[in-house]
Amino acid sequence: MFLVCGEALWDLFAVEGEGLSFDARVGGSPLNVAVGLARLEQRAGLFTGLSTDRLGERLLGALTAEGVATEFLVRTQRLSTLSLVDVGADGSPRYAFYGEGAADRSITAADLPSLGAEVWGLHAGSYSLAVEPVGAALLAFFGREKGRRLLTLDPNVRLSIQPDVDLWRERIGRFLPCTDVVKVSDEDLGMLHPGRRPDEVAQEWLAAGPALVVVTRGAQGAVAWGAAGRVEIPGRPVQVVDTVGAGDTFQAALIAGLAERGAATREAVEALDATQVSGLLDFAVQAAAITCGRRGSDLPRRAELPAPAPSEDR
Repeated sequence: MFLVCGEALWDLFAVEGEGLSFDARVGGSPLNVAVGLARLEQRAGLFTGLSTDRLGERLLGALTAEGVATEFLVRTQRLSTLSLVDVGADGSPRYAFYGEGAADRSITAADLPSLGAEVWGLHAGSYSLAVEPVGAALLAFFGREKGRRLLTLDPNVRLSIQPDVDLWRERIGRFLPCTDVVKVSDEDLGMLHPGRRPDEVAQEWLAAGPALVVVTRGAQGAVAWGAAGRVEIPGRPVQVVDTVGAGDTFQAALIAGLAERGAATREAVEALDATQVSGLLDFAVQAAAITCGRRGSDLPRRAELPAPAPSEDR
């Protein structure tokens, strides 16, 4: 099982018409990654605070229906987070979050679970990294599990929740020494390190700890740095409906692709050659393109993607 850590919430999409109404979809970057893994036929669980309110119960039902393990959820009477989503003409989303003191931000170090051998990796990302007390708790979790399991990170910077870029840089800097694989969008890199080249930042991050650094570039594809050197692949053409959940899809497919290639440890990730890394990136790009062709975070299932090529099997 891969255990995903972080927020779970409702995305509210405004619906045009008389008055104001919303189309509500389950969301939150970590929740999306957990669902994405389950749809890609990987065992996945979610570790987050989940409200006992009606919205929290509906989130629980959605996770259960998707096959995401729920035994790591911490139930609380705190309210569920809401996110208002405004989709621009190019399909890119803007978010306004309503969740101060909500369930998914309330995790503390005392809530950290004991893990059995069935959990082979942890993932963390998004605003849960940068708000308290959950941010400090997840950092402690990564520190505790470093060297025991494969640890992946997606900063997924949300300045609308935590506008202090220096805090984001500091927190990411503390996660990097514990992280084996980090994925970040070029947009996030631009916010974190304006004016700097992605390859320069990626090399610094590699030196700080990760075995593989992946930068996604939207329609332009993705590029990775690691033991196999620099590997770049182009994007896939798609009629974009919106890009909500595209980064989470890429992250889920990246983890699933590693599992399918037998790269479930840091040592195995370091052993991937350039051809295998290229196949891994292409798999994740194809998955993200499918999500971009749908409304909201409607992540693909394994049958919608090609099976690994025989030469990529490990």
